Amino acid sequence: MSGPQVVLVGPMGVGKSTVGALLAERLGCAYRDTDDDIVTAQGRTIADIFVDEGEAHFRALEKASVATALADHEGVLALGGGSILDADTRALLTGHTVVYLSMDVEEAAKRTGLNAARPLLAVNPRKQWRELMEARRHLYTEVARVVVATDGRTPEEVAEAVLDALELKQA
Repeated sequence: MSGPQVVLVGPMGVGKSTVGALLAERLGCAYRDTDDDIVTAQGRTIADIFVDEGEAHFRALEKASVATALADHEGVLALGGGSILDADTRALLTGHTVVYLSMDVEEAAKRTGLNAARPLLAVNPRKQWRELMEARRHLYTEVARVVVATDGRTPEEVAEAVLDALELKQA
């Protein structure tokens, strides 16, 4: 199957972008982030899209962005945290090398500050993060070939753990 060498999924703030760029560098390939694709195409932030158009509109943009990237991109691909909510997207991920980067709520709080820049976490961020993860964890696990915990690890250590888990050699 053509498509990305590695697809990263996981919650917001887990480090998909940072780890993805490191993996691409080590594998000698390109890095792409579907959230960045959406921001570039729309000319505004994801938070602005949520506020102006609503979550349903954003999810439609996200679904299209993921489908395009899975078809076109051959390097390392990071997906937005909620992209796995869509059943069609989960079906498209079948057969791809998907890695779920996981973390617990304390790690999420440290990394993201669980702040208002995350539109789904605007009120009571820790509680909302836990609820999001309860709703999504099984979906991340469903699409993933491997799960790599990021808690207490540097991005470099996470990238190394991904390479080890997938038995990929560095370029």
